[in-house]
Amino acid sequence: MGVLFYLPVPYARAALRGTFVDAVVTHLLALYGFLALGTYWVPKLLVHAMPTQNLKKKYDAKWALVTGGSTGIGRSIAVALCEQGLNVCVCALEDEALRRTERELREKYGSTCEIRAVGCDLGDTTGAYVEKIGDAMRDVDVQCVFNNAGFMLTGFFDKQPLAKLNANHECNATSAMRLTHVFVTRMLEKKLRGCVVFTSSAAACQPTPFSALYGATKSYVSAFAANVGVELKSRGIDVCAVHPSPVASNFYDKAHKLDSLNFFMNFAVKPEELPSEIFRPVGRVLWHDVGGVAVGFRMLLKLFDYGFFATMISRFAHLMGDYKKNV
Repeated sequence: MGVLFYLPVPYARAALRGTFVDAVVTHLLALYGFLALGTYWVPKLLVHAMPTQNLKKKYDAKWALVTGGSTGIGRSIAVALCEQGLNVCVCALEDEALRRTERELREKYGSTCEIRAVGCDLGDTTGAYVEKIGDAMRDVDVQCVFNNAGFMLTGFFDKQPLAKLNANHECNATSAMRLTHVFVTRMLEKKLRGCVVFTSSAAACQPTPFSALYGATKSYVSAFAANVGVELKSRGIDVCAVHPSPVASNFYDKAHKLDSLNFFMNFAVKPEELPSEIFRPVGRVLWHDVGGVAVGFRMLLKLFDYGFFATMISRFAHLMGDYKKNV
């Protein structure tokens, strides 16, 4: 600042103005950095520091429902709920996997928990599964709902039959909305506390070429959770959308082998590792990322605008190996 005394008055004033502007810009950038990163990391670190939760005790609950609960993440959630002493209804396709899971849960937890299994197709666009599941649980109070069912179609969107796309949308997104309406309505009518948890994906916050419907439906699930969660929190029902990183399960077995998918599978975790991390944020935050891939995607969009990032991918998509394999 001493140098200003040797400058003519007009130049000294300009230098002072420049210093002031620099200070303001610096503070604004620091504030932006805190808002962009701090409001993500502070809640995340606080949740991470908290213990995982016993949902039976938290909500004084007796029953939980898990869609897509016969394999993978859903099965692991069902097992963890039984470990906490909750009665569990598993909803999934009527196949051997569902009956095997039902049998194994009854063998291990049947003395302390009641196990139900509802075989249904959550991709049925008529919504017939809603009445079937609703009737199967009409005699009990379901207070913990896990909308977990979903599957992935890979390849070019236009090369998929429309009926298959509709079924995928129904299973991944619409079924979650329909079943949430059924059980939230019942909880509110009886003034019961509870939770609705959505298994979303890191893909919710990222353009996902060659699996377009998967990314789009997961974006819907996360947005729906955030919106309905705002309505329900003060009425005693907690909502949370969880974004897991890739999971080593049979989820990807029927998908085309995409190079991008194979790359991220190098960071996959076992489904058994997830329930404690899925239970931890419930009632504490509305969105929660689990694993390095999910966190990395969110950080990427702190650096780049979503629209800009999607535009850049569109410019170079034709150079990607997955594009060339599927064209």
